[in-house]
Amino acid sequence: MTGSASDGTASDPDRLTAAIEGYLTYLRVERGLSEATLRAYRADLLDFAASRGASAGWDKTVETPVHYLAMLGAPGAGRRAALRPTTLRRRAASMRGFYRFCYAEGLIETDLAGRFDLPRQPRLLPEVLSVAEVERLLETKTADTPTGIRDRALLELLYAAGLRISEAVGLDLDDIDLNEAVVRVIGKGDRERQVPVGDIAIVWITLYVAEVRPGWLEQRPGERRHGGPLFVSVRGDRLDRRRAWEMLVAAAESAGLKEGISPHTLRHSFATHLLEGGADLRIVQELLGHASINTTQLYTHLTGERIKDVYARAHPRA
Repeated sequence: MTGSASDGTASDPDRLTAAIEGYLTYLRVERGLSEATLRAYRADLLDFAASRGASAGWDKTVETPVHYLAMLGAPGAGRRAALRPTTLRRRAASMRGFYRFCYAEGLIETDLAGRFDLPRQPRLLPEVLSVAEVERLLETKTADTPTGIRDRALLELLYAAGLRISEAVGLDLDDIDLNEAVVRVIGKGDRERQVPVGDIAIVWITLYVAEVRPGWLEQRPGERRHGGPLFVSVRGDRLDRRRAWEMLVAAAESAGLKEGISPHTLRHSFATHLLEGGADLRIVQELLGHASINTTQLYTHLTGERIKDVYARAHPRA
């Protein structure tokens, strides 16, 4: 990880470049953004990095990114024309997301993103799968191979508990109680939550823990046989989130699902299906580990849209 703003382990330009690359990796692996979207984010952020004063002040004051964005919205200043409002909002979204990432990762000491006073990109409803689509996705992984068992256990857990992919691969064996069917999760901001796990997911995780994980841990004789990471690779080390993301994308393709499916899609589907089933919004907030109910309320709009869509397709006089 890049050093903090005050440790002086790298020059400001190097730290800014490293932070941008870290953010792009996060977007690819954690958020599952397309390569086209990632290229746009990269171009936006590298343009900011090349702007006057960015390398020296990017992590110290909100004036640096705000001045940069204001310059993009004004005619002249070395550009033929000001950026269109839609393009400027996209740039603002790129910058705001980047600064939120830097603050969450401890790369900057102040939450500068919270002080941006610019129009926000309208919030888009997240992509979700139907229950039938989730089942098709899960059923691409079977018990025919050890990796199939592990991957099915991971996918089942992601959907059963609504975990972020980083939370799932970060679990230790001691974090899940197979008898009580509950998992202990450390989420954003080091907030801990206890999430119940459904019976089907418990069956697959139990199978994986009993029949697959011990053999893979033998590849690393120095590792503990008890405790340690829950999800491991065939070499016995902790499964990384990039490998997990790639596995899910391949499974979605095998299931014939639309492009753009990511681990977060299962999290969105988890929340949406709970609310459609009558779950209380506050309970869903707790299960997802959201600090604010406002974040969870997004799913109420989503379920409303889905209800209208079902009505339009199902009612004979719609």
